[in-house]
Amino acid sequence: MPKQLTFEFDQNFQDISPQKVARPKGYSGLYGFHKYWGKKPWEPLALIIEQLTQEGDIILDPFVGSGTSARESLLRSRRFIGFDINPVAIELTNLLVSPPDYFAIINAFKTLEKTLKKSINETYQLQDGRIASHYLWDKDRLHQVWLRGGPKNSRLELSPTAQDIELAQKFNPYTSQHIRNIRFFSNGRINASPTLSIADLMTGRAQYNIDLLITQIKTLPPDSQRAIYLCLTAASGQMSKMVFAVTNRGKNKGNISEKVEVGSWVIGYWRPELHFEVNVWNCFERRVSKLLKAISEDDPLQKTNICDSLEQFYQNHSDCCILYGPCQNEIEKIPKKSVNLILTDPPHSDRIPYLELSELWNSILGIEPIFESEIIISNAKERRKTPNLYKCTMIDFLAKCSTVMRDDAFLVLLYNSRQQDRWGFIQPFLDGSETSAGLQYLGQFPCNYSAGSVVQDTRKGGLKHDIALIFGKSNSDLSKVANLKNILGWSDTFRDE
Repeated sequence: MPKQLTFEFDQNFQDISPQKVARPKGYSGLYGFHKYWGKKPWEPLALIIEQLTQEGDIILDPFVGSGTSARESLLRSRRFIGFDINPVAIELTNLLVSPPDYFAIINAFKTLEKTLKKSINETYQLQDGRIASHYLWDKDRLHQVWLRGGPKNSRLELSPTAQDIELAQKFNPYTSQHIRNIRFFSNGRINASPTLSIADLMTGRAQYNIDLLITQIKTLPPDSQRAIYLCLTAASGQMSKMVFAVTNRGKNKGNISEKVEVGSWVIGYWRPELHFEVNVWNCFERRVSKLLKAISEDDPLQKTNICDSLEQFYQNHSDCCILYGPCQNEIEKIPKKSVNLILTDPPHSDRIPYLELSELWNSILGIEPIFESEIIISNAKERRKTPNLYKCTMIDFLAKCSTVMRDDAFLVLLYNSRQQDRWGFIQPFLDGSETSAGLQYLGQFPCNYSAGSVVQDTRKGGLKHDIALIFGKSNSDLSKVANLKNILGWSDTFRDE
Protein backbone atom coordinates (compact mmCIF):
# COMPACT_ATOMS: atom_id res chain seq x y z
CA MET A 1 0.00 0.00 0.00
CA PRO A 2 1.55 3.35 -1.04
CA LYS A 3 2.57 5.69 1.74
CA GLN A 4 0.15 8.54 2.39
CA LEU A 5 1.31 11.83 0.91
CA THR A 6 2.63 14.56 3.20
CA PHE A 7 3.87 18.06 2.46
CA GLU A 8 6.33 20.21 4.35
CA PHE A 9 6.18 23.97 4.24
CA ASP A 10 6.86 26.93 6.49
CA GLN A 11 4.52 27.00 9.49
CA ASN A 12 3.76 30.68 8.83
CA PHE A 13 1.95 29.50 5.72
CA GLN A 14 -0.69 27.98 8.00
CA ASP A 15 -1.03 31.09 10.14
CA ILE A 16 -4.48 32.16 8.99
CA SER A 17 -6.10 34.51 11.47
CA PRO A 18 -9.73 35.59 11.79
CA GLN A 19 -8.54 39.07 10.85
CA LYS A 20 -7.20 37.82 7.51
CA VAL A 21 -10.53 36.13 6.85
CA ALA A 22 -12.36 39.43 7.33
CA ARG A 23 -10.01 41.20 4.89
CA PRO A 24 -9.14 38.70 2.14
CA LYS A 25 -6.67 39.68 -0.55
CA GLY A 26 -7.46 39.63 -4.24
CA TYR A 27 -6.98 36.54 -6.35
CA SER A 28 -3.32 35.94 -7.16
CA GLY A 29 -1.06 33.14 -8.35
CA LEU A 30 -2.93 30.06 -9.52
CA TYR A 31 -6.15 31.43 -8.04
CA GLY A 32 -5.99 34.39 -10.41
CA PHE A 33 -4.91 32.49 -13.50
CA HIS A 34 -8.35 31.60 -14.86
CA LYS A 35 -11.67 33.33 -14.58
CA TYR A 36 -14.38 31.23 -12.93
CA TRP A 37 -17.79 32.30 -11.77
CA GLY A 38 -18.25 32.93 -8.04
CA LYS A 39 -14.70 32.14 -6.92
CA LYS A 40 -14.23 32.31 -3.16
CA PRO A 41 -11.18 33.73 -1.37
CA TRP A 42 -8.77 31.13 -0.02
CA GLU A 43 -8.38 32.67 3.45
CA PRO A 44 -11.72 31.59 5.01
CA LEU A 45 -11.43 28.14 3.44
CA ALA A 46 -7.95 27.74 4.92
CA LEU A 47 -9.09 28.78 8.40
CA ILE A 48 -12.10 26.45 8.30
CA ILE A 49 -9.86 23.56 7.24
CA GLU A 50 -7.29 24.27 9.95
CA GLN A 51 -9.82 24.69 12.74
CA LEU A 52 -12.25 21.89 11.97
CA THR A 53 -9.92 19.11 10.75
CA GLN A 54 -6.57 17.48 11.46
CA GLU A 55 -3.85 16.21 9.14
CA GLY A 56 -4.97 13.07 7.34
CA ASP A 57 -8.68 13.89 7.69
CA ILE A 58 -10.95 13.55 4.65
CA ILE A 59 -12.54 16.70 3.24
CA LEU A 60 -15.30 16.61 0.63
CA ASP A 61 -16.38 19.42 -1.70
CA PRO A 62 -19.26 18.19 -3.88
CA PHE A 63 -19.33 21.48 -5.85
CA VAL A 64 -15.57 21.88 -6.25
CA GLY A 65 -15.73 24.75 -8.79
CA SER A 66 -12.37 26.40 -9.39
CA GLY A 67 -10.58 24.09 -6.95
CA THR A 68 -9.64 26.46 -4.11
CA SER A 69 -10.91 24.11 -1.40
CA ALA A 70 -8.98 21.24 -2.96
CA ARG A 71 -5.68 23.08 -3.05
CA GLU A 72 -6.02 24.49 0.47
CA SER A 73 -6.87 21.03 1.81
CA LEU A 74 -3.87 19.31 0.24
CA LEU A 75 -1.49 22.09 1.23
CA ARG A 76 -2.50 21.34 4.81
CA SER A 77 -1.96 17.58 4.49
CA ARG A 78 -5.65 16.72 4.44
CA ARG A 79 -7.10 14.20 2.05
CA PHE A 80 -9.58 15.52 -0.47
CA ILE A 81 -12.54 14.39 -2.58
CA GLY A 82 -14.11 16.77 -5.09
CA PHE A 83 -17.01 16.48 -7.55
CA ASP A 84 -18.30 18.82 -10.19
CA ILE A 85 -20.64 18.62 -13.16
CA ASN A 86 -18.74 21.37 -14.99
CA PRO A 87 -15.92 20.00 -17.19
CA VAL A 88 -13.85 23.19 -17.00
CA ALA A 89 -14.13 23.10 -13.19
CA ILE A 90 -12.59 19.63 -13.14
CA GLU A 91 -9.74 20.78 -15.39
CA LEU A 92 -9.08 23.83 -13.20
CA THR A 93 -9.14 21.79 -10.02
CA ASN A 94 -6.70 19.27 -11.46
CA LEU A 95 -4.38 22.15 -12.35
CA LEU A 96 -4.53 23.62 -8.85
CA VAL A 97 -3.89 20.35 -7.04
CA SER A 98 -1.19 19.18 -9.44
CA PRO A 99 0.45 22.20 -11.11
CA PRO A 100 2.42 21.47 -14.28
CA ASP A 101 6.17 21.60 -14.48
CA TYR A 102 7.40 25.12 -15.23
CA PHE A 103 9.93 24.08 -17.85
CA ALA A 104 7.46 21.73 -19.53
CA ILE A 105 5.12 24.69 -20.07
CA ILE A 106 7.99 26.87 -21.30
CA ASN A 107 8.98 24.22 -23.83
CA ALA A 108 5.39 23.66 -24.92
CA PHE A 109 4.88 27.38 -25.45
CA LYS A 110 8.13 27.71 -27.42
CA THR A 111 6.96 24.89 -29.69
CA LEU A 112 3.67 26.68 -30.31
CA GLU A 113 5.42 30.00 -30.77
CA LYS A 114 7.80 28.55 -33.35
CA THR A 115 5.06 26.87 -35.36
CA LEU A 116 2.16 29.31 -34.99
CA LYS A 117 3.05 32.87 -34.00
CA LYS A 118 4.00 33.97 -37.51
CA SER A 119 0.96 32.33 -39.12
CA ILE A 120 -1.46 33.85 -36.61
CA ASN A 121 0.10 37.30 -36.78
CA GLU A 122 -0.15 37.27 -40.57
CA THR A 123 -3.93 37.32 -40.18
CA TYR A 124 -3.54 40.72 -38.46
CA GLN A 125 -0.85 42.13 -40.75
CA LEU A 126 -1.07 45.69 -42.02
CA GLN A 127 -0.11 46.76 -45.53
CA ASP A 128 3.33 47.86 -44.34
CA GLY A 129 4.00 44.57 -42.56
CA ARG A 130 3.32 45.69 -39.02
CA ILE A 131 1.01 43.59 -36.84
CA ALA A 132 -2.22 44.96 -35.38
CA SER A 133 -2.98 44.30 -31.72
CA HIS A 134 -6.60 45.50 -31.62
CA TYR A 135 -9.41 46.33 -34.00
CA LEU A 136 -12.12 48.70 -32.77
CA TRP A 137 -15.47 47.82 -34.30
CA ASP A 138 -18.68 49.87 -34.27
CA LYS A 139 -21.26 47.20 -35.07
CA ASP A 140 -19.96 45.73 -38.35
CA ARG A 141 -17.90 48.78 -39.30
CA LEU A 142 -14.17 48.74 -38.65
CA HIS A 143 -13.49 52.01 -36.84
CA GLN A 144 -9.81 51.90 -35.81
CA VAL A 145 -6.72 49.70 -36.00
CA TRP A 146 -4.35 49.72 -33.04
CA LEU A 147 -0.75 48.57 -32.83
CA ARG A 148 2.32 49.11 -30.72
CA GLY A 149 5.08 51.30 -32.06
CA GLY A 150 4.60 54.81 -30.75
CA PRO A 151 6.91 56.63 -28.30
CA LYS A 152 7.96 54.30 -25.47
CA ASN A 153 6.07 51.52 -27.24
CA SER A 154 2.78 53.32 -26.77
CA ARG A 155 -0.17 52.40 -28.95
CA LEU A 156 -0.82 53.87 -32.36
CA GLU A 157 -4.44 54.40 -33.41
CA LEU A 158 -4.85 54.25 -37.18
CA SER A 159 -7.78 54.63 -39.52
CA PRO A 160 -8.46 51.32 -41.29
CA THR A 161 -7.27 50.91 -44.85
CA ALA A 162 -9.01 49.00 -47.61
CA GLN A 163 -6.51 46.20 -47.03
CA ASP A 164 -7.45 45.98 -43.32
CA ILE A 165 -11.13 45.70 -44.22
CA GLU A 166 -10.46 43.15 -46.95
CA LEU A 167 -8.34 41.02 -44.62
CA ALA A 168 -11.09 40.94 -41.99
CA GLN A 169 -13.73 40.07 -44.58
CA LYS A 170 -11.58 37.24 -45.90
CA PHE A 171 -12.19 35.26 -42.69
CA ASN A 172 -15.88 36.11 -42.25
CA PRO A 173 -17.17 32.80 -43.69
CA TYR A 174 -14.84 30.66 -41.56
CA THR A 175 -16.41 28.32 -38.99
CA SER A 176 -14.31 26.46 -36.45
CA GLN A 177 -13.61 22.81 -37.11
CA HIS A 178 -12.55 22.14 -33.50
CA ILE A 179 -14.92 24.10 -31.28
CA ARG A 180 -17.96 21.89 -30.79
CA ASN A 181 -21.46 23.23 -31.45
CA ILE A 182 -22.41 25.55 -28.62
CA ARG A 183 -25.58 24.76 -26.68
CA PHE A 184 -27.47 27.74 -25.31
CA PHE A 185 -30.92 28.25 -23.82
CA SER A 186 -33.41 31.13 -23.68
CA ASN A 187 -31.85 32.98 -20.75
CA GLY A 188 -32.29 36.74 -20.87
CA ARG A 189 -30.37 37.10 -17.61
CA ILE A 190 -27.16 36.25 -19.47
CA ASN A 191 -28.29 37.38 -22.94
CA ALA A 192 -28.35 33.90 -24.41
CA SER A 193 -30.75 32.12 -26.76
CA PRO A 194 -30.88 28.72 -28.51
CA THR A 195 -30.01 30.37 -31.82
CA LEU A 196 -26.73 31.77 -30.50
CA SER A 197 -23.71 30.25 -32.26
CA ILE A 198 -19.95 30.56 -32.14
CA ALA A 199 -20.19 33.01 -35.06
CA ASP A 200 -22.15 35.38 -32.80
CA LEU A 201 -19.38 35.29 -30.22
CA MET A 202 -16.21 35.01 -32.31
CA THR A 203 -15.11 36.51 -35.59
CA GLY A 204 -14.17 34.08 -38.34
CA ARG A 205 -10.58 35.24 -37.94
CA ALA A 206 -10.59 34.39 -34.22
CA GLN A 207 -12.10 30.96 -34.91
CA TYR A 208 -9.48 30.29 -37.59
CA ASN A 209 -6.63 31.14 -35.23
CA ILE A 210 -8.12 29.19 -32.32
CA ASP A 211 -8.29 26.18 -34.65
CA LEU A 212 -4.60 26.61 -35.44
CA LEU A 213 -3.84 26.62 -31.72
CA ILE A 214 -6.02 23.60 -30.93
CA THR A 215 -4.47 21.58 -33.77
CA GLN A 216 -0.98 22.12 -32.36
CA ILE A 217 -1.98 21.82 -28.69
CA LYS A 218 -3.21 18.30 -29.44
CA THR A 219 0.35 17.33 -30.40
CA LEU A 220 1.80 18.33 -27.01
CA PRO A 221 2.59 15.87 -24.20
CA PRO A 222 -0.58 15.12 -22.15
CA ASP A 223 0.42 17.01 -18.98
CA SER A 224 1.39 20.16 -20.86
CA GLN A 225 -1.57 19.79 -23.19
CA ARG A 226 -4.14 20.06 -20.39
CA ALA A 227 -2.55 23.17 -18.92
CA ILE A 228 -2.17 24.87 -22.31
CA TYR A 229 -5.81 24.10 -23.13
CA LEU A 230 -6.76 25.97 -19.97
CA CYS A 231 -4.60 28.90 -21.09
CA LEU A 232 -6.64 28.95 -24.29
CA THR A 233 -9.99 28.83 -22.51
CA ALA A 234 -8.81 31.49 -20.06
CA ALA A 235 -7.89 33.75 -22.98
CA SER A 236 -10.99 33.01 -25.06
CA GLY A 237 -13.13 35.78 -23.58
CA GLN A 238 -10.63 38.41 -24.76
CA MET A 239 -10.60 36.74 -28.19
CA SER A 240 -14.36 37.23 -28.55
CA LYS A 241 -16.73 39.95 -29.72
CA MET A 242 -17.66 40.52 -26.08
CA VAL A 243 -14.71 42.80 -25.27
CA PHE A 244 -16.23 46.16 -24.38
CA ALA A 245 -14.74 49.43 -25.55
CA VAL A 246 -14.72 51.59 -22.43
CA THR A 247 -15.62 55.22 -23.11
CA ASN A 248 -16.43 58.31 -21.04
CA ARG A 249 -14.32 57.14 -18.12
CA GLY A 250 -14.43 59.72 -15.33
CA LYS A 251 -17.91 61.06 -16.12
CA ASN A 252 -19.05 60.50 -12.54
CA LYS A 253 -16.28 62.80 -11.34
CA GLY A 254 -16.93 65.45 -13.96
CA ASN A 255 -13.63 64.78 -15.72
CA ILE A 256 -14.62 62.85 -18.83
CA SER A 257 -11.81 61.26 -20.81
CA GLU A 258 -12.13 61.01 -24.59
CA LYS A 259 -9.72 58.09 -24.58
CA VAL A 260 -11.11 54.70 -25.58
CA GLU A 261 -9.86 51.87 -23.38
CA VAL A 262 -10.01 48.11 -23.73
CA GLY A 263 -12.50 46.43 -21.42
CA SER A 264 -13.06 42.73 -20.96
CA TRP A 265 -15.59 39.94 -21.16
CA VAL A 266 -17.55 40.52 -17.98
CA ILE A 267 -20.29 37.92 -17.56
CA GLY A 268 -22.99 36.57 -19.83
CA TYR A 269 -22.99 36.87 -23.60
CA TRP A 270 -23.49 40.56 -24.32
CA ARG A 271 -22.03 41.70 -27.63
CA PRO A 272 -21.64 45.49 -27.41
CA GLU A 273 -21.96 47.53 -30.58
CA LEU A 274 -18.63 49.24 -29.82
CA HIS A 275 -16.21 46.43 -29.15
CA PHE A 276 -12.68 45.21 -29.75
CA GLU A 277 -11.31 42.33 -31.73
CA VAL A 278 -8.01 41.42 -30.09
CA ASN A 279 -5.06 39.62 -31.66
CA VAL A 280 -5.52 35.95 -30.70
CA TRP A 281 -1.81 35.24 -30.32
CA ASN A 282 -1.36 38.18 -27.93
CA CYS A 283 -4.29 37.01 -25.79
CA PHE A 284 -2.92 33.48 -25.66
CA GLU A 285 0.65 34.57 -24.93
CA ARG A 286 -0.46 36.79 -22.03
CA ARG A 287 -2.40 33.94 -20.45
CA VAL A 288 0.52 31.49 -20.76
CA SER A 289 2.72 34.14 -19.18
CA LYS A 290 0.27 34.45 -16.29
CA LEU A 291 0.35 30.70 -15.74
CA LEU A 292 4.15 30.66 -15.78
CA LYS A 293 4.23 33.40 -13.14
CA ALA A 294 1.85 31.35 -11.00
CA ILE A 295 3.79 28.08 -11.01
CA SER A 296 7.23 27.31 -9.68
CA GLU A 297 9.55 24.35 -9.35
CA ASP A 298 9.04 24.04 -5.59
CA ASP A 299 5.25 23.98 -5.47
CA PRO A 300 4.56 21.32 -2.80
CA LEU A 301 1.64 19.93 -4.82
CA GLN A 302 3.52 19.46 -8.07
CA LYS A 303 3.15 15.88 -9.35
CA THR A 304 0.30 15.13 -6.94
CA ASN A 305 -1.21 11.79 -7.88
CA ILE A 306 -4.93 12.37 -8.58
CA CYS A 307 -6.96 9.18 -8.59
CA ASP A 308 -10.14 8.91 -10.60
CA SER A 309 -12.05 6.42 -8.46
CA LEU A 310 -13.24 6.44 -4.86
CA GLU A 311 -12.15 2.83 -4.48
CA GLN A 312 -8.53 3.77 -5.18
CA PHE A 313 -8.81 6.77 -2.85
CA TYR A 314 -10.06 4.72 0.09
CA GLN A 315 -7.35 2.16 -0.56
CA ASN A 316 -4.86 5.00 0.04
CA HIS A 317 -3.56 5.00 -3.53
CA SER A 318 -3.80 8.77 -3.46
CA ASP A 319 -4.72 11.66 -1.17
CA CYS A 320 -6.79 13.33 -3.87
CA CYS A 321 -9.80 12.17 -5.87
CA ILE A 322 -11.43 14.52 -8.41
CA LEU A 323 -14.51 13.20 -10.21
CA TYR A 324 -16.58 14.58 -13.05
CA GLY A 325 -20.28 13.94 -12.65
CA PRO A 326 -23.49 14.89 -10.83
CA CYS A 327 -22.75 15.20 -7.12
CA GLN A 328 -26.09 13.63 -6.18
CA ASN A 329 -24.92 10.43 -7.90
CA GLU A 330 -21.26 10.48 -6.90
CA ILE A 331 -21.91 11.03 -3.18
CA GLU A 332 -23.80 7.73 -3.01
CA LYS A 333 -20.50 5.96 -3.80
CA ILE A 334 -18.75 7.38 -0.71
CA PRO A 335 -18.58 5.01 2.28
CA LYS A 336 -20.91 5.94 5.12
CA LYS A 337 -19.46 7.92 8.02
CA SER A 338 -16.05 8.38 6.40
CA VAL A 339 -15.81 12.16 5.83
CA ASN A 340 -14.52 14.60 8.48
CA LEU A 341 -15.58 17.85 6.82
CA ILE A 342 -17.83 18.85 3.95
CA LEU A 343 -16.81 22.32 2.80
CA THR A 344 -18.65 23.63 -0.22
CA ASP A 345 -20.11 26.55 -2.11
CA PRO A 346 -23.36 25.16 -3.56
CA PRO A 347 -25.17 26.79 -6.50
CA HIS A 348 -26.83 29.99 -5.30
CA SER A 349 -30.23 29.41 -6.92
CA ASP A 350 -30.24 31.52 -10.12
CA ARG A 351 -27.38 33.92 -9.35
CA ILE A 352 -24.84 32.01 -11.42
CA PRO A 353 -25.97 29.42 -14.02
CA TYR A 354 -22.56 27.76 -14.06
CA LEU A 355 -22.90 25.44 -17.04
CA GLU A 356 -24.57 28.04 -19.24
CA LEU A 357 -21.89 30.63 -18.43
CA SER A 358 -19.07 28.12 -18.95
CA GLU A 359 -20.35 26.94 -22.33
CA LEU A 360 -17.75 28.89 -24.32
CA TRP A 361 -14.92 27.29 -22.34
CA ASN A 362 -16.40 23.81 -22.48
CA SER A 363 -17.01 24.07 -26.23
CA ILE A 364 -13.32 24.81 -26.73
CA LEU A 365 -12.43 21.82 -24.54
CA GLY A 366 -14.76 19.79 -26.77
CA ILE A 367 -16.77 18.42 -23.81
CA GLU A 368 -20.54 18.72 -23.49
CA PRO A 369 -21.72 18.85 -19.87
CA ILE A 370 -24.74 17.07 -18.46
CA PHE A 371 -27.05 20.08 -18.32
CA GLU A 372 -29.99 17.95 -17.22
CA SER A 373 -28.34 17.00 -13.91
CA GLU A 374 -27.23 20.49 -12.85
CA ILE A 375 -28.66 21.68 -9.53
CA ILE A 376 -29.64 25.25 -10.29
CA ILE A 377 -32.56 27.59 -10.85
CA SER A 378 -32.35 28.67 -14.47
CA ASN A 379 -34.12 31.59 -16.09
CA ALA A 380 -34.22 29.44 -19.21
CA LYS A 381 -37.75 28.07 -18.96
CA GLU A 382 -37.08 25.17 -21.32
CA ARG A 383 -34.61 23.76 -18.78
CA ARG A 384 -37.43 23.43 -16.20
CA LYS A 385 -35.01 24.18 -13.38
CA THR A 386 -37.63 25.64 -11.05
CA PRO A 387 -37.24 27.01 -7.49
CA ASN A 388 -39.23 24.13 -6.05
CA LEU A 389 -37.11 21.51 -7.85
CA TYR A 390 -33.96 23.28 -6.62
CA LYS A 391 -35.23 23.29 -3.03
CA CYS A 392 -36.25 19.63 -3.03
CA THR A 393 -33.02 18.49 -4.71
CA MET A 394 -30.85 20.42 -2.25
CA ILE A 395 -32.74 19.10 0.79
CA ASP A 396 -32.29 15.56 -0.51
CA PHE A 397 -28.64 16.19 -1.29
CA LEU A 398 -27.82 17.62 2.15
CA ALA A 399 -29.46 14.56 3.70
CA LYS A 400 -27.10 12.40 1.60
CA CYS A 401 -24.19 14.53 2.80
CA SER A 402 -25.11 13.72 6.38
CA THR A 403 -24.88 9.98 5.76
CA VAL A 404 -21.23 10.16 4.62
CA MET A 405 -20.20 12.39 7.55
CA ARG A 406 -18.62 10.89 10.62
CA ASP A 407 -20.50 11.40 13.88
CA ASP A 408 -17.95 14.07 14.84
CA ALA A 409 -17.84 15.76 11.41
CA PHE A 410 -18.73 19.28 10.32
CA LEU A 411 -20.55 20.74 7.32
CA VAL A 412 -19.82 24.27 6.11
CA LEU A 413 -21.96 25.88 3.40
CA LEU A 414 -20.98 29.16 1.74
CA TYR A 415 -24.23 30.69 0.54
CA ASN A 416 -26.21 33.90 0.15
CA SER A 417 -29.34 35.19 -1.54
CA ARG A 418 -31.54 38.25 -1.22
CA GLN A 419 -34.63 36.21 -2.06
CA GLN A 420 -36.16 34.74 1.09
CA ASP A 421 -37.53 31.63 -0.62
CA ARG A 422 -34.06 30.69 -1.88
CA TRP A 423 -33.06 29.80 1.69
CA GLY A 424 -35.83 27.20 1.91
CA PHE A 425 -33.56 24.17 1.49
CA ILE A 426 -31.58 25.17 4.59
CA GLN A 427 -34.57 25.60 6.88
CA PRO A 428 -35.05 21.90 7.83
CA PHE A 429 -31.43 21.83 8.97
CA LEU A 430 -31.94 24.94 11.10
CA ASP A 431 -35.10 23.97 12.96
CA GLY A 432 -34.05 20.41 13.83
CA SER A 433 -37.00 18.82 12.07
CA GLU A 434 -37.11 15.15 11.19
CA THR A 435 -35.53 15.98 7.83
CA SER A 436 -32.50 17.64 9.43
CA ALA A 437 -30.54 14.37 9.05
CA GLY A 438 -28.90 14.83 12.43
CA LEU A 439 -27.21 18.12 11.52
CA GLN A 440 -27.06 20.79 14.21
CA TYR A 441 -26.70 24.47 13.31
CA LEU A 442 -23.74 26.03 15.14
CA GLY A 443 -23.45 29.56 13.74
CA GLN A 444 -22.35 31.70 10.81
CA PHE A 445 -19.91 34.37 9.71
CA PRO A 446 -19.67 36.62 6.64
CA CYS A 447 -17.35 35.36 3.94
CA ASN A 448 -16.23 38.54 2.24
CA TYR A 449 -15.41 38.49 -1.45
CA SER A 450 -11.80 39.22 -2.32
CA ALA A 451 -12.62 40.95 -5.61
CA GLY A 452 -15.43 43.06 -6.99
CA SER A 453 -17.86 41.52 -9.43
CA VAL A 454 -20.73 42.74 -11.56
CA VAL A 455 -22.80 39.89 -10.18
CA GLN A 456 -21.68 40.19 -6.58
CA ASP A 457 -21.51 43.75 -5.43
CA THR A 458 -21.51 46.47 -8.08
CA ARG A 459 -25.21 46.44 -8.83
CA LYS A 460 -27.58 48.45 -6.69
CA GLY A 461 -28.49 46.26 -3.75
CA GLY A 462 -25.83 43.71 -4.70
CA LEU A 463 -24.47 41.26 -2.17
CA LYS A 464 -21.23 42.14 -0.41
CA HIS A 465 -20.38 38.69 0.88
CA ASP A 466 -21.50 35.11 1.22
CA ILE A 467 -22.43 33.59 4.55
CA ALA A 468 -20.52 30.63 5.94
CA LEU A 469 -23.08 28.42 7.70
CA ILE A 470 -21.58 25.92 10.17
CA PHE A 471 -23.28 22.62 11.04
CA GLY A 472 -22.11 19.75 13.22
CA LYS A 473 -23.09 16.13 13.89
CA SER A 474 -23.98 14.63 17.26
CA ASN A 475 -20.39 14.12 18.47
CA SER A 476 -18.74 17.16 16.84
CA ASP A 477 -16.14 18.80 19.06
CA LEU A 478 -17.64 22.27 19.53
CA SER A 479 -14.35 23.63 20.88
CA LYS A 480 -13.04 23.48 17.32
CA VAL A 481 -15.48 26.24 16.38
CA ALA A 482 -14.12 28.60 19.05
CA ASN A 483 -11.60 30.41 16.83
CA LEU A 484 -14.15 30.84 14.06
CA LYS A 485 -16.24 32.82 16.54
CA ASN A 486 -13.50 35.46 16.54
CA ILE A 487 -14.24 36.31 12.89
CA LEU A 488 -15.82 39.74 12.59
CA GLY A 489 -19.57 39.33 12.13
CA TRP A 490 -19.90 35.89 13.75
CA SER A 491 -23.42 35.07 14.93
CA ASP A 492 -24.74 32.06 16.84
CA THR A 493 -28.21 32.61 15.39
CA PHE A 494 -29.32 32.31 11.80
CA ARG A 495 -30.22 35.42 9.86
CA ASP A 496 -30.32 36.37 6.21
CA GLU A 497 -29.57 39.77 4.73
